[in-house]
Amino acid sequence: MTVASRPLARRRPRSERVIETLLLLAASGGVLTTIGIVVVLLIEAVQFFALVNPILFLTGTVWSASILPFQFGVIPLVVSTLEVALIALLVAVPLGLLSAVYLAEYATNRTRNLVKPVLETIAGVPTIVLGFFALNFITPELLKPLLPTIGTFNILSAGLVVGLLVTPLVGSLSEDALRAVPRDLREGAFAMGATRFEVVRKVVVPAALSGIMASIILATSRAVGETMAVVLAAGFNPKLTIDPRDQGGTMAAFIAQITSGDTPQDSLQFKSLFAVALVLFAITLILNLISNRIVARYRNRYG
Repeated sequence: MTVASRPLARRRPRSERVIETLLLLAASGGVLTTIGIVVVLLIEAVQFFALVNPILFLTGTVWSASILPFQFGVIPLVVSTLEVALIALLVAVPLGLLSAVYLAEYATNRTRNLVKPVLETIAGVPTIVLGFFALNFITPELLKPLLPTIGTFNILSAGLVVGLLVTPLVGSLSEDALRAVPRDLREGAFAMGATRFEVVRKVVVPAALSGIMASIILATSRAVGETMAVVLAAGFNPKLTIDPRDQGGTMAAFIAQITSGDTPQDSLQFKSLFAVALVLFAITLILNLISNRIVARYRNRYG
């Protein structure tokens, strides 16, 4: 009588299963935290929208949450937020991409090991320090001589300082994407007689486009949610304006203003911050979804 042979199941070590369980718990913790934030925002926002028409909230052009008559039109906050983010990107994208190309393609290992930590140190500077830097240097020393009519608090200086803040994010992630491009592509282009700049422009950058675009979208999300630097540099005057020389009121600045004051928790003004936070969360979520879509659409697979 023959016994049918069965393949022996490979038993994983207990330590590996423990590590897998810990990793699953860590991932679940992030998901549950996000779900909890969304639930709290929705519950509080529903209470606010029971008192304020959501259509008027989303389409209104006047925001007056502290002065009678109260008006809750979120458009001025959204416009100022996007204006700061746009100015920040105009600063961060060129500086970040140029620094990424230099570090990935031109710099020696010694230079890269020296410059990259210095670049990333900017991201670790407290944002309130950058806010004071904008208030005491950028506006009076740089902008005032060029724009004499600019105010002490203005959207332009806020966008510039936020741009400096997110430049390391664009530069670091873009450099990682550029260095991930296989060296064979570079050598093939060199073998065909291309110059180094042509290789970077026509081979390396297109191959790393998904990572570069993802870094720009993530930097945009970071700029949209910036708080203290914007509060100090732009002040808080929530009026609908596209003039960067004016004061502005961003969504994050309004949330900081309400939470740091003595507004009663059961007041309409306090409940409005959850509605604003929900809009801010939605904008950030949309940007992250766009980032994931771009990465999936333009990702190059090698091998």
